Amino acid sequence: MLSSTFDDVTRRLTQTLESSDAGEWIDLDLRIRAGLRWGGDIPPVHTWFAAAVDRGLGAPELAVALCGPDGRAREDALLHVSRSPELLPLLVLRCADWAKPVRVQALAILRAELPGIAPDVLDPVMAVALRTGDRLRGGEARELVTERLWEDPATTAVLRDSGDRTVRRLAHRVTVERGLLSPAALAAIATADHDVVVQDLCADAALAAIATADHDVVVQDLCADAALAAVGDTADDAVLAPLLRSSLGRVRAAGVTALHRSGRSGEAESFLFDPSALVRACARWALRKAGTDPLPLYRAACAAGDTVPCDAPLGLAECGDRAADGETLWTLTGHGRPRVRASAVAGLRVLDAVRFERLAPLLADDSARVVRETAKALTPWADHFPTDSLKRPSDGWGAARQRDAGHGIPAEHGARIEDGRRPDSAGPALDGTGSRGLDSFVPMAREPGPHTRAWARRIGRALRFVRGSA
Repeated sequence: MLSSTFDDVTRRLTQTLESSDAGEWIDLDLRIRAGLRWGGDIPPVHTWFAAAVDRGLGAPELAVALCGPDGRAREDALLHVSRSPELLPLLVLRCADWAKPVRVQALAILRAELPGIAPDVLDPVMAVALRTGDRLRGGEARELVTERLWEDPATTAVLRDSGDRTVRRLAHRVTVERGLLSPAALAAIATADHDVVVQDLCADAALAAIATADHDVVVQDLCADAALAAVGDTADDAVLAPLLRSSLGRVRAAGVTALHRSGRSGEAESFLFDPSALVRACARWALRKAGTDPLPLYRAACAAGDTVPCDAPLGLAECGDRAADGETLWTLTGHGRPRVRASAVAGLRVLDAVRFERLAPLLADDSARVVRETAKALTPWADHFPTDSLKRPSDGWGAARQRDAGHGIPAEHGARIEDGRRPDSAGPALDGTGSRGLDSFVPMAREPGPHTRAWARRIGRALRFVRGSA
């Protein structure tokens, strides 16, 4: 038989061996079978397999025999698979074969081969076993390869760096359940790994490793994802420091929660102003557990003038009172730093203290962050705006510099304003949903000019943001 007959199989096999995707092996199996059934390029396996064995069976030929439609040929080919370890992923596929004799023999060979398989060879074997484990007969192979991980910590350590995501997750799960890594190592993985499942697994495991028998910890005002196992009375900095420095809010929240059990609740104060709402809630819980009310701390921070922490206004709203703290937030909407202004606007929305007449001018803010928060806060009042409610307050421009905010709004947001009126002045336009949108309510003005044209563009962007997030 000409060697060129197997050129396509050889090429596909090479590509599969270079890939870390288990799907490549499944695809190879299907393509070889289809080629034998309908392609006509490769003769039936039984016509050449015995001769190939006598002269020395090559990997492409063995792959063809393992994947062909002839059950007896597949069964005979399994006897030679141990000579080509790179084809062991195909052995896993045969463990779920529809033909019982093939399936039984494949499982027996896999069971015998597994203890001696090197980690780099086991990686694709395990990837295929996990990918096909949900098949009708694929569960046994998956159980066998999983047992190998439990029995061999060295292999587990290697497969934590597997190129296959499912294998990596299983290796980390076995590592955690067997206690193969220290809390410090788990905390380091939680902060550095790019897989969110591994992050959560290792962050929770780092805390569980230092936990006491008391697991009755209830974090008030947190979603169920933030409920964490209680930590012990002594927490190592090697565990907490990486968690608290993490760029991921859920990992920082785990570290902040751990501060209380380690007797370091005071350190949670700095996390009252964290950008993550989850972290702020955990910090408030930790301080309350230690007998410290976070509300006065927020009020003091919001009264710090130029040094107000960026997210302090929103934190104040989350635990404050509308009557007592609303005016503080209104004052901070005029703060010099955009992030503080945006946080104050978000806080007003949380406190249900938004007044559209006072807030609407912030649609003209120089900061896109502030404009986005303002548009979001004003959305519930879109059909309550009087036609002059967006008029910019007098700030020394003079009446001649009051501009038409509609002049410059993109055409898709409605007709231009001419002489202070829409051409269809019978009433505000509808936004396509039957309600009057923000673009229907524009300042009354006389003279178009650059200041208000810039303002109108900001309003247009705000409107597109509101509609895009609806």
